[in-house]
Amino acid sequence: MKIAIGCDHGGFELKEKIKKYLSEDLKIEFEDFGTYNKNRCDYPDYAFLVAHSVSSGKSDFGIMIDGAGIGSAMMANKVPGVLAACANEVYTAHNAREHNGANVLTLGSMVIGEGVAKEIVRVFLTTKFEGERNLQRIKSILDIEKRLYITKE
Repeated sequence: MKIAIGCDHGGFELKEKIKKYLSEDLKIEFEDFGTYNKNRCDYPDYAFLVAHSVSSGKSDFGIMIDGAGIGSAMMANKVPGVLAACANEVYTAHNAREHNGANVLTLGSMVIGEGVAKEIVRVFLTTKFEGERNLQRIKSILDIEKRLYITKE
């Protein structure tokens, strides 16, 4: 499993802790798409890089951290093939994977602490998509997405 991870300035400290948790505790490989410091920056730039890595198949899942997690989810969901969920508690992380097949997790560093964030990441990455029961709903989302991205020549 390979994870794409990123953050804006508000999520930098939590991202660094999650990276350590991924490598040392979960033994999961990741690629860090930035930002690499606490200097002010724009979350859409980094959320796009994380989402694109997932969309292109370079990464299996993405994790993006900003202040609330909401803006990054909005940006990531603009990338075809990405199903991003903002989960600032464990139940939503579990549901996002099991029922919705989410492939990008967004977190809010101003909403949750390190311990909760680690548990959310663990649950998100270990929960399997339930499949058949919810597959038609996911297919509907992706079909609408395909229709919206058809370009006229």
